[in-house]
Amino acid sequence: MHLLYLDDAGSVGNPQERFFILAGVALFERQTYHLERELDDVAGRFGHPQPKALELHGNQMLAGRNFWRNVPKADRRRAIADGLNAIRSLRGDVALFAAVIEKVAVSPEDPVEFAFEEVASRFDKKLLRLHRNGRSERGIIVLDKSTMETRLQALATEFRFQGHRAGRLHNLADVPFFVDSKASRLVQYADLVAYALWRHFEKQDSEFFDIIKNDFDQEGGVVHGLLVKTVG
Repeated sequence: MHLLYLDDAGSVGNPQERFFILAGVALFERQTYHLERELDDVAGRFGHPQPKALELHGNQMLAGRNFWRNVPKADRRRAIADGLNAIRSLRGDVALFAAVIEKVAVSPEDPVEFAFEEVASRFDKKLLRLHRNGRSERGIIVLDKSTMETRLQALATEFRFQGHRAGRLHNLADVPFFVDSKASRLVQYADLVAYALWRHFEKQDSEFFDIIKNDFDQEGGVVHGLLVKTVG
């Protein structure tokens, strides 16, 4: 089983922000334990009384909110970078996926739905490539809890049975699952990926994006895992 953990960055309803981003990491089920341990190690550096309860949330870390307000800024930035680098310790097939959507570029469509369709179809195609290479595996998408929960579950069902712009989803085992990010290091990793992309596109700050820019799903030098949809 391959699992795709996703989170978003950017506010759909905020006219001051240009981009909405949905992003995360796809990995084999047995790799989740190892990534969680690496992220636990990052969270364990800062003297929190319950390190496993310390959420690695990119926006809060960089801004110094909640527990992070007492951590020096340089250490907070290093923690984000080290969190993103955690996938370096994993063996086997690990890939990032993301849809970076300039909201006006898809108007009047919902950028959340547009992004989810793109990421889900690209994940499905990765599973198809694995099947063609002799590794037949199903996929599950796991997202942070959000107000879009019901709609995204319905969308996934529509894609599986009725199709979408690029075809139908054939390799997903079920509708998406939604979890509390505080309880999932893997969703927290997805948050760091989405935040790195948001900083790059929205704020022209590439410090974190540069860490992961070569980690998106690709084959034969062609990048499949990253869509950037902008005006023009």
